[in-house]
Amino acid sequence: MSKKRHTPEQIISRLREAEVLLSQCQSVPAACKRIEVSEQTYYRWRKEWGGL
Repeated sequence: MSKKRHTPEQIISRLREAEVLLSQCQSVPAACKRIEVSEQTYYRWRKEWGGL
């Protein structure tokens, strides 16, 4: 199975969507499932791109 690459725009968009879901009292696993990424990927993206 090949890796799926995301553009920076897609990453930022998905992080914003996850933040909205988390502000609506959803759990991190539920938000990750909704934006279709693993929790590990979410935390890595948040670490790398979270300040934007």
